Amino acid sequence: QVELVESGGGLVQAGGSLRLSCAASGITMSNYNMAWFRQALGKEREFVAVIKWSGSATFYADSVKGRFTVSRDNTKATVWLQMNGLKPEDTAVYYCAADSAFVLNSRPRDYKYWGQGTQVTVSS
Repeated sequence: QVELVESGGGLVQAGGSLRLSCAASGITMSNYNMAWFRQALGKEREFVAVIKWSGSATFYADSVKGRFTVSRDNTKATVWLQMNGLKPEDTAVYYCAADSAFVLNSRPRDYKYWGQGTQVTVSS
């Protein structure tokens, strides 16, 4: 049974930082590109960042570029999202997802496995 479990969310003031974690089980994570998405209340799920299975490539949404950093450790079956310079508009439920495609995808429908999400709230 595949399971992706996010943690690390919480309430933070604008300008602050959080580090999200996603622990994978039931899959060989080194076979998957891993992504972070987020969904704000009343909005569609949107792409945040993705990291290649090897860790050798990353891609970010323009809205988080320069503030967020995605990383992974396949030996620990864990991927992280370091979020700095948080803004109120970053408030959302953050999800990690796994995709076995060759290319780095940014569409939710391309991802097969999903976590349950972790809430991030940024106060102004």
